[in-house]
Amino acid sequence: MLYRILYLPARIALLFYCKSLRISNKDLLRQKGPLILAANHPNSFLDAIILASLFRQPVYSLARGDAFISPFVNRMLRSLHILPVYRISEGAETLGNNYTTFDRVETLLEQNKIVLIFSEGLCVNEWHLRPLKKGTARIAIKAWTHNIPLKILPVGLNYSSYNSFGKSVHINFGRIIEKKDLNGSTSGKALNAFNDILSKELSQHVYEIPDGSLAARKEIFEKPLPSIQKWLLALPAGIGYLLNCPVYFLAKAITNQTRPDHYDSLLVGILFLTYPFYLLIITAIVWLITGSLWSLLLPAIMPLTALALLHYRTSVK
Repeated sequence: MLYRILYLPARIALLFYCKSLRISNKDLLRQKGPLILAANHPNSFLDAIILASLFRQPVYSLARGDAFISPFVNRMLRSLHILPVYRISEGAETLGNNYTTFDRVETLLEQNKIVLIFSEGLCVNEWHLRPLKKGTARIAIKAWTHNIPLKILPVGLNYSSYNSFGKSVHINFGRIIEKKDLNGSTSGKALNAFNDILSKELSQHVYEIPDGSLAARKEIFEKPLPSIQKWLLALPAGIGYLLNCPVYFLAKAITNQTRPDHYDSLLVGILFLTYPFYLLIITAIVWLITGSLWSLLLPAIMPLTALALLHYRTSVK
């Protein structure tokens, strides 16, 4: 239920989060299950939010099990189609819970659903494909063993930066992997064969940028604005800065106290939750001071000026 409620707002929020969003093959966003999205994992839960808000069919995803400790959070995450995966670092006694999750994933695939799996395992803010874990392979091969007509879609997620609002995101889809690509094998060797195929696909679509070179990122992600467009955006961008900077800097101050690898996700999450209230508060204050009905236009004007600021600024930092 919560997934359906937040789906459209999340799609709209992408317009304000992403200065540009480039998708290599938009037709694949209409793909139907049974399908696994096998993606790299550079930007915490923001990776899942972006993909889930783009695909037409609802997307289920896997996340760290330690996030499900609180009963309230557990219910909320599950209502967002997020399932827990446990690691040895969270306690050996929790690993048995993974069987329940994997059984649930297989049931979802039997029901022709889409499941997002981050095949690297851990999230690290970097421009590099790390070695793949075997979880994706195990789930896929088990599904094929049970004659589920599963397809695997490799997804390369690439960001212009990881610590600022308003960035360029490139989503590159690879070639769909099917059971026949393993020559029908479901033996133990198939795990390595699957990972070899998936790794080869992802390596072609995840950008390799040594040390996160600023110059390299600018060359890949930055598209300079024409002078006339930059000139036209200057005034509304300046107004957008003045109107929106209080809520932005408050969100940024809170985010600065958290883990660096979750920076982007938390910043966007805080703004997503607080910005509507900020609009209402500013509108109420202006209306009480001026008594003018024109103040009721602020909830429309302020986001538009924020959008102008987003496109005026550089996305690479």
